[in-house]
Amino acid sequence: MRTSNHLIGLVNFLTFLASIPILGGGIWLSSRANNTDCLKFLQWPLIVIGVSIMVVSLAGFAGACYRNTFLMYLYLWAMFFIIAALIGFVIFAYAVTDKGSGRPVMNRVYSEYHLQDYSGWLEERVTSQSYWSKISSCIRDSHVCGKMRRTYNRGIPEPVEMFNLRKLSPLESGCCKPPTECGYTYLNETVWNPGSGIVGSDPDCGRWSNYQQQLCYNCNSCKAGVLASLKKSWRKVSVINIVILIILVIIYMVAIAAFRHNKRIDNDEPYGETRMEKSQPSRIHF
Repeated sequence: MRTSNHLIGLVNFLTFLASIPILGGGIWLSSRANNTDCLKFLQWPLIVIGVSIMVVSLAGFAGACYRNTFLMYLYLWAMFFIIAALIGFVIFAYAVTDKGSGRPVMNRVYSEYHLQDYSGWLEERVTSQSYWSKISSCIRDSHVCGKMRRTYNRGIPEPVEMFNLRKLSPLESGCCKPPTECGYTYLNETVWNPGSGIVGSDPDCGRWSNYQQQLCYNCNSCKAGVLASLKKSWRKVSVINIVILIILVIIYMVAIAAFRHNKRIDNDEPYGETRMEKSQPSRIHF
């Protein structure tokens, strides 16, 4: 019996440890939302799941230590629903980030992003006017475009040849410069000269502004850059979640087996009687 209880306690301790990467993933998404991605509601499901696993594992640990059947039942049922919720979140994360990726540009290392490559619930959420006004304001306040500037020799901007060899992030490519097809001439990372006139037919060509508070924050390429950045962040977290999910399922199956073993022993042994006492014949005293 003690061995079985120790096993259940160890299982709950491992469950507690498994909740840490899930909670860490939610906190990382939260930091990304505050600094770059700017879509701030997406991290909360992971944070809630991580905290729930921590609380439930502590309840299961207490149930194992004090042989409290109610706490063990609570642990098993709660973990069942938490694992189901985590499976649902992983499926949802892959479903809403399934479409869209950067397009390569000739003679450029960086990719460019087009809104028509994306569709579905997340695209509709990001591009809605109410959300985009908040997202674009967040991107502007994060100074992501100002941070990409590089200068040499007392303030001389990086030459265009070196700029074309940079691997820009989706936000830097989509929000901080005009699309390449527009034909703008590079002056520095966030200042571009239209020259003799706009060449491309992309509507973003007319939306670009050298005014540093506007740039391409209202461009479809910026919206596509946000979607690409979200996809990249969610996929990283989802890989960790899948690994933790597999571990949780294994731990949960071990916990069920240990709990059933405890119940079987409790049903077979009268209260206060050990297995050794049951195996020995009772002595007759005269």
